[in-house]
Amino acid sequence: MNGGGCRCGAVRLTARGEPDAVVYCHCGDCRRSNGAPLSLFVGYEVGRIEMSRGTPKVYESAPGVRRSFCGDCGTSMFYEDERLPGKVYISIGVFDAPESFEPEAHSWFSQKLSWLDIRDDLPRHEASSHPR
Repeated sequence: MNGGGCRCGAVRLTARGEPDAVVYCHCGDCRRSNGAPLSLFVGYEVGRIEMSRGTPKVYESAPGVRRSFCGDCGTSMFYEDERLPGKVYISIGVFDAPESFEPEAHSWFSQKLSWLDIRDDLPRHEASSHPR
């Protein structure tokens, strides 16, 4: 089990089992939502996530796309897209042991910031790494 939570501790979660995906995202929507040049998400089936404390606030950043965050400290926590039913993508930084997850690919590499130097050998998808 992988535990985690927001910066202030108001929201805590447990993710059971191994993730379905660990993927960087370079899209502009993620940049704006997370305030960073790229995001790294750990994907799970919704039923494998349990909230042990608090409830994050939800914002619909685009039609069918929900982003969740702590209403107290603002930590970005979850990404859900109705085109990826039954899946939830958790911001890697909320996990207590983020180093236990190994990134697998880059999605939306076509939107990567030009000055960002990526030196890994991971697959680079011009759009989403998961069919929608």
